[in-house]
Amino acid sequence: MITIEFKDGNTKQFDSGITPEDIAASIGKSLKKKTVAAYVNDELYDLNRPIEEDAKVDLITRDDEEALEVLNHSTAHLMAQAVKRLYPEAKFGVGPAIRNGFYYDIATDTPIREEDLPKIEQTMRRIIKEQEEMEREEITKEEALERFKDDPYKLELINDLEDGEVISIYKQGEFVDLCRGGHIGNTRHIKHFKLLSVAGAYWRGDSDREMLTRIYGTSWFTEEDLQAHLEVLKDRKERDHRKLGKELKIFMIDPKAGQGLPIWLPNGYTVRRALEDYVYKLERKHGYHHVNTPVLGTKTLYETSGHFDHYQDDMFPLMKAKDETFVLRPMSCPHHMIVYNSELRSYRDLPLRIAEIVTQHRFEASGALTGLERVRAMTLTDSHIFARRDQIKQEVLNAYNLITKVINDLGLKVEFIELALRDATKGKFHDDDTLWDDAEATLKGLLDEEGIEYTEEKGEAAFYGPKIDFQVRTALDHVITMSTVQLDFLLPERFDLTYIGDDGQKHRPVVIHRGLISTWERLMSILLEQYKGAFPTWLAPVQMKVIPVSQEIHGDFAQKLHERFIDEELRSEIDVREEKLGYKIREAQTQKVPYQLVVGDNEVESHSVTYRRYGEKEQTTVSIDEFIAMVNEEIRTKKLREQ
Repeated sequence: MITIEFKDGNTKQFDSGITPEDIAASIGKSLKKKTVAAYVNDELYDLNRPIEEDAKVDLITRDDEEALEVLNHSTAHLMAQAVKRLYPEAKFGVGPAIRNGFYYDIATDTPIREEDLPKIEQTMRRIIKEQEEMEREEITKEEALERFKDDPYKLELINDLEDGEVISIYKQGEFVDLCRGGHIGNTRHIKHFKLLSVAGAYWRGDSDREMLTRIYGTSWFTEEDLQAHLEVLKDRKERDHRKLGKELKIFMIDPKAGQGLPIWLPNGYTVRRALEDYVYKLERKHGYHHVNTPVLGTKTLYETSGHFDHYQDDMFPLMKAKDETFVLRPMSCPHHMIVYNSELRSYRDLPLRIAEIVTQHRFEASGALTGLERVRAMTLTDSHIFARRDQIKQEVLNAYNLITKVINDLGLKVEFIELALRDATKGKFHDDDTLWDDAEATLKGLLDEEGIEYTEEKGEAAFYGPKIDFQVRTALDHVITMSTVQLDFLLPERFDLTYIGDDGQKHRPVVIHRGLISTWERLMSILLEQYKGAFPTWLAPVQMKVIPVSQEIHGDFAQKLHERFIDEELRSEIDVREEKLGYKIREAQTQKVPYQLVVGDNEVESHSVTYRRYGEKEQTTVSIDEFIAMVNEEIRTKKLREQ
């Protein structure tokens, strides 16, 4: 007999070898039906894995966060078994559960395409009816190498493990794979799933390795949950910024210009300029001084900053001209250090806040490029604040509050705040422990004192210092770093930055790196997806479309309206094409223009405006001045559209 202690502290005696499923059944039928796995002494156990000794057991039910991960992990194995039946030569990479789904990387002689997914699903359902048990077996590394001797991917994974390490494998029917576990025990428990898409994926994420086929899927405990999730995925597809960017003529990427080098089309550049103007005015209001620095820098400049040593692999190749060697700028920090050193500074000059709308270049792997979300040429509003040590707290807090305002104005939501710290065991960080301890303690203390909730991520700091990252979840469910505040004691040392203190002596300033709203490219991808392309009025590339019912009868008044709007610095267009009125209105709707203004007899006679907002059927007639005042108020207050 063994003693099982439950989460509430109660204990119960069972025969050795009892499974989590049996334990749940001993408590009640309802619990057995809801249980999917268990934590046994804090180790994740399959639903059917025997417990051989006294243990603390915490049953995982469908209501728990981990349950969906267990189900999707199990469904990944189910899919792999189905693929193996259909493609006997298939070799398997990794097949993890991911947020609300799973994938498996597979190599086959015959390509697997989207149209093949239904037959894989059909085979999965047959296996479910066969009620295949998911059996765990522990073997040695040597046994594993022999078991998977014909699978190069498994051999590579096994060889990466320590000698003597116990390896677990899972068998269900004819399918066997390496796996740490956490399964639902039997294929009969899997009922509601859908295979979603096929994509290419480099083996182990290395673009120099072979491309495998990645099949994505999702699995849920009820049909209602599955269908609800599929609706969410449908909505996300409609929000994809690459699709919207093409439809709304925001940007394009042409291989002749270069992969990852976006071209901003007139509509997109109009939105970008609106954002740039907004940020420029906001920064001026908060005491920033704007500069402009070259897109190139010498190799020596980036060697001095340390970026060349740390980021050389991510830079474009060096450019040599006679006896000079240049770097296509990957970041603006070194240039701003030069700006600071351009004159002698006093303690009275600090803080000095420098900002720039700057284009930077990073040579991202071609497989990692994703529309505007990940590119090789990126423009951002970058800032460096030079401060005395007694000013650090206030300046970091000011930057934090400015970022928060911009994120709120754009209608975005911060998922969480991350404090990125050094991992001293990794060599990518500068090795001055005193500077690191000081910098990390400063940021931690500030966040704690202000009552700001945050998570700590060791090893995610910049090479020169810790940082506060604002993580945003996009409409397509990607979590990305939107904004950042970084504390840096290193670059002032490397560039020998000084100021004259009130004691007449030289002192070293601190640099605060502030990234306000990521890059314009990534921000545009986020906003397109957030608003489904229907920008709020203050950002819309075209704010109003003037549509005369008859060009001959109403065209003159419509033209005067359009010119009045332009004089008011509103972004107006007039549609004078010889097309049917309904076609013009539908096209304005398709282009998601905030206001459509139809000009007919009534508008000409009453010298008024009849408008309809995008997405609404109701029409409203007001005076021209009232309409202009209303639109200007929307722009002034950065009014957001209801989502």
